[in-house]
Amino acid sequence: MKKYRKLVEVAPVGLQDWAEKELEKYAEKIIRFDTLPLTEDELVERIGDADALLVRTLPLIPSSVLSRCKDLKHVGMCCSLYSKESANVDIDFAEKHGITVYGIRDYGDHGVTEYVIYQLVRILHGYDCPMWRKRPTELTGLKVGFVGFGTSGQMTADALKHLGSEIRYFARSKKEDKEKEGMHFLPLKELLSWAEVVITCLNKNVILLHEEEFEALGCGKIMINTSIGPATEMNLLKKWVEDESNILCADTSGAIGDIYNEIKDRKNVICPDASAGMTEQAYDLMSRKVLDNIEKSLSI
Repeated sequence: MKKYRKLVEVAPVGLQDWAEKELEKYAEKIIRFDTLPLTEDELVERIGDADALLVRTLPLIPSSVLSRCKDLKHVGMCCSLYSKESANVDIDFAEKHGITVYGIRDYGDHGVTEYVIYQLVRILHGYDCPMWRKRPTELTGLKVGFVGFGTSGQMTADALKHLGSEIRYFARSKKEDKEKEGMHFLPLKELLSWAEVVITCLNKNVILLHEEEFEALGCGKIMINTSIGPATEMNLLKKWVEDESNILCADTSGAIGDIYNEIKDRKNVICPDASAGMTEQAYDLMSRKVLDNIEKSLSI
């Protein structure tokens, strides 16, 4: 079997133990580091003459690093790759210089769906947190609007629809299979006005809720952000949660953004600061997909 001469994990990448062992089939030599490099020079030194590199969301791998690693042929991202612009690897530079970059997607979606349903049930019934309305409310008949409707959004929508919720969505295009199931596209501002619960499922660095959108959203709503980063303008989100009739949920502080420390202690802000998608099953699936990408790269 074709192998890499030297594979480096420049920082912890989160592969399962079984996957780390399986890596031995794909590289003659493997070097692992258990800390983040503090400088670019240290990062370049760690990569050295490796022809393969595994990296997670950190550290950044810009062109200034790639240009100094002349032997590098493969970069495996042990994290979601949504777009070149949002990646921590300069993919454009890599492609122009013969370095293949593989990312993965769709490995933590089940945990996200479970998180959304868990938080909604708590809030609607008032279990160990402030109750949304004067009486307990069911998921049945709840108007739920999705901003972004990719894999995780559709999985969550399927679960909520099964439990009786009404589903509408905003996305770059209509999803014809979902339309047939009674989940219908709405323009963004119309969706925000219609929904009682808004679930944002956007790619990293995509901000869609600005002043006009918050005006359409109004108050007395629940917003759950399942995106990796913020989905709204920070100052407007801060103002929105100052109204106690609104409830904001996110699994991580990163999904709330720079205002996290300013609003985290509010009763209407719920954030356990733990990634809902990174379960044991998700780590297994991530590991499998990373290894599959290595096999694909070696077969070229």
